[in-house]
Amino acid sequence: MERNHHTVGEAAAALGFRHDRMLERVRGLTGSLLAAVEAGARSTAHDEQANLVSWCEDELIPHMLAEEGPLYSGAHGTGEAGLLVEALLQEHQTLVGLADELRGAAGARAAAIGMAISRVFALHVGQEERLLLPFIAASPDLSLAEAVGSLEDVVED
Repeated sequence: MERNHHTVGEAAAALGFRHDRMLERVRGLTGSLLAAVEAGARSTAHDEQANLVSWCEDELIPHMLAEEGPLYSGAHGTGEAGLLVEALLQEHQTLVGLADELRGAAGARAAAIGMAISRVFALHVGQEERLLLPFIAASPDLSLAEAVGSLEDVVED
């Protein structure tokens, strides 16, 4: 598939679109879980929690792991962005830890962890889009188009 032939603008837009869809989904799942907990609907809350756990396992974690290859690897080796990539990797670890905690939580605790996942992911996406992507795009030794194209090849919609 010839997906790797993005312009820089198209690459940033493609990743931004994917991030927007993921943010919309996690916010919806978290909102449903919170509403069920607040309503005292234990069975529904359990189901909504399972939906959020599934999303973390099927969407969030694979997306983050894929980013660690093509999107992060080039920038990680630079002096200018190395610490930023380290911070983004720590956020990945935080999100994986929260997803693990969510599996064993219930009720208000599950809703709180869901909210944390949603907010940390939103912060993370913002840092990638405002800091990392412009750095990669401006670097003569890195290719945002190739990195995003490779990421798309790893994480299919």
